[in-house]
Formats: sequence, C-alpha cells, structure tokens
Amino acid sequence: MTLIASDASSYRLLPFRFMRMQAESDRDVLITSETGEYLWVSDPQLQDLGFKRLQPGSAFYRDLLARHFIYEPGRHDPLPQMAAQYRSRKDFLFQGPALHLFVVTLRCNHTCQYCQVSRAPLGGSGHDLSEADARAAVERMFESNSRVLTVEFQGGEPLLAFERVRQIVEWVVERNVLEQRDIQFVITTTLYHLTDDILDFAKLHRIQFSTSLDGPASLHNANRPTPTRNSFERTLEGIRRVREHLGHDAVSALTTLTARSLEQPRAIIDEYVKQGFSSISLRPLSPYGFASRSAQRLDYPIERYVAFYKEALAYLLELNQQGVYLSESYASLLLKNILTPFSSGYVDLRSPTGAGTAALVYNYDGYVYPSDEARMLLEMGEEGLRLGSVHQPLSELLRSPVMEALLSSGVAETLPGCSDCALVAFCGADPVEHFARQGDPVGHRSFSSFCKKNMGLLKHLFELLRDADDDVQRVLLSWLNRRSYADVGLSGYRG
Repeated sequence: MTLIASDASSYRLLPFRFMRMQAESDRDVLITSETGEYLWVSDPQLQDLGFKRLQPGSAFYRDLLARHFIYEPGRHDPLPQMAAQYRSRKDFLFQGPALHLFVVTLRCNHTCQYCQVSRAPLGGSGHDLSEADARAAVERMFESNSRVLTVEFQGGEPLLAFERVRQIVEWVVERNVLEQRDIQFVITTTLYHLTDDILDFAKLHRIQFSTSLDGPASLHNANRPTPTRNSFERTLEGIRRVREHLGHDAVSALTTLTARSLEQPRAIIDEYVKQGFSSISLRPLSPYGFASRSAQRLDYPIERYVAFYKEALAYLLELNQQGVYLSESYASLLLKNILTPFSSGYVDLRSPTGAGTAALVYNYDGYVYPSDEARMLLEMGEEGLRLGSVHQPLSELLRSPVMEALLSSGVAETLPGCSDCALVAFCGADPVEHFARQGDPVGHRSFSSFCKKNMGLLKHLFELLRDADDDVQRVLLSWLNRRSYADVGLSGYRG
C-alpha cells in the first residue's frame, strides 16, 4: 500500500509502500522506497510518519532521511541520489539481450514426466536446427549491444546434434576476434552422450555443462526414467567425467521438484552435498509442455512448495553453519535484489520483463522466441508468442507485436496487484507465465503462482534478515558474496 500525507510539517514524504508481516518483535511493518531501500517500523512509527508527527533529529528520522522515505525542502534535494539508485537498479535496460539459447534439436532419449518440451525420438528427422538457420542466429546474437553474451545450447538433448554445436561455437569464436565480447558457452545436457572428443572441444573453448539431478537415486530415477532404468548412475558418471576433464566447477546441476520431491527436502540436499556441489536450485514445476499434461500426478499447490522451500532453506542454513557451503541459487538472486542497489539480472525477476529484452531463443525450426518458456508454449500448440524468423534483423524482431504486448504487460510497477505491493522493487514481471497459466499476459495476482511464490519467499527472507541470529545472517551474506561462512563477519543488515 502507498501512503501519502498532508503538508503540515517541515519534512515531506517521498513515495513509499508498506506491508505488515509476522512479528517476532514490535517492528512488524516493512516499508520500502521507490529505489529499493527498506526499513522495519512499528505501527505507531508508521502512524507518526504518515501524520507527520516525527521528531526531527531522532535516529528514526535520520534513517528515514538517509533511505529516501522523507526529505526536507530547501535543505537537501533527494532526486539526484534517487535517480542514481534507480539507474543502477534498472541498468539492464541499457543492454541488449545477453542470454542466447540455441535449440539445436528436439531429439532425446529420456521420458521425464515433467518435461517442458515435446521431445522427438532419437532417430527422428526434421527436429534439428539447420546450418543456415544456425548461422543466421549467430548473426542475430551479435546484433545485440550487450558486451557479455551467454550462448546456451538446449534441446531435447543437444549432444545428439553436437556437430551443430561445434559449428556454432567455432562461428562465434571466429566472429568474436573482431567483436571482442565476453562470451560464455553452456550446454544443458543429460551428459549421457559425452565422448572424449566432446570433452576435448569443451576444454578448448571453456564450455560449461549444466545437468539435472533431482535428488537421491530413487527420486531421480522416478522423475527422469530411461529405458535402461539407470538414469541416476549415468548422470553421476557424466558429472564425474566432466569434472575429471574440465575441473570440478565445470558442471552445475538443477533439480525440478515434483509432488514426491516435496516429501524429501533433506534427502535432496544431502545428495547435492554428497556430490560436492556448491549450489542447489530448488525449482518448482513449470506450467509448460508435458509438465502441464502430467499435472494431476506431479503438481501441487504453490503454498505447498513455499512450505517445502522454508523447510529446505532451514536445513541449508544449518548445514552452512556446520562448514558445508551449499547456497540456494534463487535465494541468492533475491538477496542481491534486497541487499544491493543492483538487479540480480535474472530474467524472471526483471521489470520491465526480461523476455525478449534479456534473452532470445533460436528454435530448431528457425523461429525466434522471447524466452525458453515462450518456446515451450509452441509444444502445447500455442504459436502466439513467436517473434519472427532468425533471418529477420534483431531490431525488427524486438519491434514485433509480440514484444509490444509483452512489454505493455511486463512492467510490474504498473500492474494491478503489483503497483502498490511493498515487494515490487525486488520482484519482477513474468507475462509469459501468466499467459500460460491464465491466458492473459497481465493475469490476476490473486491467482498467480508467480506472485504467490515470490511473495512467500521474499517475505521469508525479509523476516530472516530482521529476526534471525547473526549466524543465519552470516550464511545469507556468504551466499550473496559467494564466500564461505567463516569468511563473513557480522551482517548489520537488520533494517
């Protein structure tokens, strides 16, 4: 809620929002500024602020002044500082798309129950990215003005079309002799089709690998079945081979949470610790592709996911205090939005939306989509979010009617239910997910899983930052700074 008051005093209110939270103390109201500053206050303090009864010179008054909740006309002008903060938080608007996903094939040997893509059989034809389309996609990528570019190969199983991957990498490397961009290559893969040749090529070009690990063997094999019924063992073998050839940190892993996963938070985390990972991403199910058709067996209310997440986070905090470094990646992104003046850059947490402005997907059929999720809607029979062809200039793709529709519904600060939310500065807009779930890119926040998830997790993190002891806060700061718990001093972030 936004609060505005009269002109009766020497100070003036700047725009702010507030939200009441669960209270471990009398500071149960979170107030947030336009620039992402925040402060915990009591209800009487909020009343005094709103009705302009504050005592100038008090510690509370100085806090409000420093964090741009109030200003003193004629004594200081807050706008230059606020503009600088806002510019830092929205700096991504000055950059072009930085994440470029190449879907080189739909072919795959897995039958994952939650798969977001309508995979094609291993021997299928007409499901691979052509050489001409791949070359055009590389041209589109370099038309972006972003100095940092991530080239991510997806599928299906991209290693089944590795010769196309090789071509694209070599074209990019050759072009970059002149462009001089900072480029990172990532292959999202099951790791089953690794060969020494692939690993040697990856080492030459510093290619990173991303794979899926859903937890211990019984859970992983149930979620990600293969005809040979040894999905878990083959995944671990692939992880071992990448680490052996390229180094321990050359492979990362993601987990996708089905209904059965929510019963095993500790077992999932223990498996990541056992396999030596330093980060875990606790992702809920997606509403796209096969996952939507399997929802009755696999899906769950988002409230159940939030409860799972809190339990899992508590266990992670406990382990980190014992000297085991394992961060939760989404919490780390949210903490950057909360505790720094910069955006995390994560596509789903951008406002205006990151779909198209931060990421582009070059599909195997030669068409371009604003996000991987928009591409997945194609596999559900929905073509409405297609930007155009890889043979059209990037400027033309970004002026398409689809981009206009996404941007008009993708500014969180203007959306009903978001515009007056105290958490909007730390959240984002995801019109593609709302289009998928509700058939409307704006959507209704009362029924929005995206909103319920982010609100639940943000509120929990804010409450930890307010109420948790110094040891827990040190863990959270260690995730933010990617340093060990032992290397982080006392936080001082209680607001």
